[in-house]
Amino acid sequence: MCENLTGERPLPSLNALRAFEAMGRTGSATRAAAELHVTHGAVSRQVKALEAATGVRLFEGPRHALRLTARGRALLDGLTPGFDAIAAAVRAVAPDATVRLAVHPSLAVKWLIPRLARFERAHPDISVTLSELPLEASRVRGADMAIRYLSAEKADTLQGVEALGANRIALVCSPSLAADLASATRLTARTHPQGWTDWAKAIGQAAPIGPTRILAHVHYVLDAALAGLGAAVLPRTLVQDDLEAGRLAAPFGFVEDGGVLAAIPARPMLTRDERAVLGWLKVEANA
Repeated sequence: MCENLTGERPLPSLNALRAFEAMGRTGSATRAAAELHVTHGAVSRQVKALEAATGVRLFEGPRHALRLTARGRALLDGLTPGFDAIAAAVRAVAPDATVRLAVHPSLAVKWLIPRLARFERAHPDISVTLSELPLEASRVRGADMAIRYLSAEKADTLQGVEALGANRIALVCSPSLAADLASATRLTARTHPQGWTDWAKAIGQAAPIGPTRILAHVHYVLDAALAGLGAAVLPRTLVQDDLEAGRLAAPFGFVEDGGVLAAIPARPMLTRDERAVLGWLKVEANA
């Protein structure tokens, strides 16, 4: 990289830095592309261009499981606060009445979206938009707040966590399976494989000894349980409506697993609209 007239190296392309920061923070070129509204290939090309411009390798490992190098991590740690400051500056001069939530897909589909109409009736002046929260992430650039389940250990390590309510889990199944669970199929989400272990530890009850069926997402597991395909361990927030409607049964009741349903604000100082959304989320989580 050539020096400029001041004797300093010119900065790399801002687009390349932005693509790298998004990929490093989200852990995936695909998720970075979705956040930046570009293609997966565009993100990859920008990151390669940044590596070429700096002469530094930023990612290592196989293509399907890239991870940051030590220098890549150091660069990410320097860039993220800068891009956050830019986003905050833009919001400060161009405020609106939109609160942007990043939510895990299962929590959005099965809990939040069915309740949004109640919030909009109570707060017609506030618009709530949703985006997908990556599996291990606690924030998304452009989102005002992330909503997700957190273990007790994870909640203790994050700053600014607002507990919406204790996470209570149960073995649930269709009413027709409730009387004969000994050999029921154990429905398990690939995104949350430890559910059965957490439940058995919390309740002191052996899990069914039947076969295991692994599905891609928690909301797939819930739909499979509703269809009578087996039993599942799920949070109360996701199954409450189906239990009340008699579509599911929870033969052993609910037990706290030590975790929380949490909101993680992007900034320590909340706007009036963000406080309204947070208060409503706490009410809904404890209804």
